[in-house]
Amino acid sequence: QVQVVESGGGSVQSGGSLRLSCAASGNIFSLEYMGWYRQFPGEQREMVAILTGDGHAHYADSVRDRFIISRDNAYTKVSLQMDRLNPEDTAVYYCNAKGRWGDKAWGFDSWGRGTQVTVSS
Repeated sequence: QVQVVESGGGSVQSGGSLRLSCAASGNIFSLEYMGWYRQFPGEQREMVAILTGDGHAHYADSVRDRFIISRDNAYTKVSLQMDRLNPEDTAVYYCNAKGRWGDKAWGFDSWGRGTQVTVSS
């Protein structure tokens, strides 16, 4: 199977920056996309930013122009640079990777355990 592990997160004051990183490991055959979701208390997860296998980035309107998603050359790691954070960005951030793995290209849809981002005013 494919596992994803997040790092980064933490606490910052409004207007500050944080960087999240996510690494995928396993016998990955191909990646459909890899990216970040977030979840506010009592709400469903929402997409923040994803990077498709062919390199296209998609952002939620609320973070466009403030967050940038990037990847390494091997496309096994993605990072999310978050600038101009505000208290409304406070949430648990999850890394998600979807694609195919193994010799028979089985499908996978893997989630990390989440990392807390807290922005104080």
